Amino acid sequence: MTVPEATVVALEEVEQLALDGLRWLTAAARDTPGGGLAWPARLSDDESEPMLYSGTAGVVPVLLEAWRHFGDDTYADAALRAGRSLVDAVDSTEDDSLYFGRTGMALVLRTLREELGDEAAGAAADRALDLVRSHFDGTRWGELFELLGGNAGIGLGALLIGDPGLAVLAMEPYLRTAERTPAGVHWPHRTDVGEARMHHISHGTLGIVLALARVGRATGRTDLVELGLAGAADVLARDEGGPEGFLVRHSTPQYFPDLIEPVNYGWCHGPTGDAQVFRTLRDVTGDPAWSALADRCWHTVTHSGLPQRLRPGFWDNNGRCCGTAGVLALACDRIAEQQDPYDFAHVLVADLVARAIRDTDGARWSNVEYRADPTDLEPCVGWGMGNAGIVRELLRFVRLSRGGDPRYAFPMPDQPPVARPART
Repeated sequence: MTVPEATVVALEEVEQLALDGLRWLTAAARDTPGGGLAWPARLSDDESEPMLYSGTAGVVPVLLEAWRHFGDDTYADAALRAGRSLVDAVDSTEDDSLYFGRTGMALVLRTLREELGDEAAGAAADRALDLVRSHFDGTRWGELFELLGGNAGIGLGALLIGDPGLAVLAMEPYLRTAERTPAGVHWPHRTDVGEARMHHISHGTLGIVLALARVGRATGRTDLVELGLAGAADVLARDEGGPEGFLVRHSTPQYFPDLIEPVNYGWCHGPTGDAQVFRTLRDVTGDPAWSALADRCWHTVTHSGLPQRLRPGFWDNNGRCCGTAGVLALACDRIAEQQDPYDFAHVLVADLVARAIRDTDGARWSNVEYRADPTDLEPCVGWGMGNAGIVRELLRFVRLSRGGDPRYAFPMPDQPPVARPART
């Protein structure tokens, strides 16, 4: 498979698409008591959703990005109003995790205090972490035991919010629950998973590795860092894409083989996300071998055929978690750090432009589920699958292309900051 040929879309058109996406997104907001704003995961949903993955907390990062990008205070005002609804949701939320619960909400609320001076948001972030800590059972917080919904995400979020004690508390159970393999260690991603073990960043070993490495380095816990490296060694031993590439199956044995593709290429279960973990291990260890592994991941991604829709189930998603926007995030990281050519980033952006649904309401994207009827799914709002995640990456691409700052207004906890400034 060769690298797709680049189609260059004018930056002004990309920026206008981002504006149209923001217009659709802000119109989807719902007023809450006390002057707040909240978002559902989809417009057809009756209830608003506070979580970072698909709801209000995940909309705040793109509002902050738009505020920085355009210098328009209406986006900051919307972010503050979103914060009010999150303050109100802290006590009623049932989940404590990073992407699905309180920890992610707390991270966003703390950012609103630091960026916009919202003291009520900062106090609510502290209260949220206190609640998270109170729900710890000594080993875990619930069924999930990984980055998105379990200990690894809670530990990483707590570290970034400024609570290293909670971060270590969340990560220490991995020391006693690690399962030895011929090459290293891995963990079950939930209590009822049976023999299947996932390998990648969202629900698998590499997400735990990322959190172990970052928390371990920040707190001086070399045992956590070493355990993370043992987890990475297990995944490296499963590579089927070398020597130039890097490709590891979704899970072993295959989890839900009738529903899930055995090989994925995105952030969640493929080499796009693997590369973000390897960039983190580069920063933690100083070992250039991790940079070489990230390069191999990128080789596999760019030669996989994405973002073409080669067959049902191959590449059906535009979003940040499982689709094209997540690959664009890594492409821009590489441009900023290594002065990579823009060619593949242009391919990704052109695909997002071509697949946008545009009308008088603005712009949004529909993902595809080939097993559903109809196959085109309702557009989503949030970070993981919807407008918030896609628009955020389009704005960063425009800024980077103009020689601007490659840093995000709100960095996601599992994407390491670029190691060098953007090219000017």
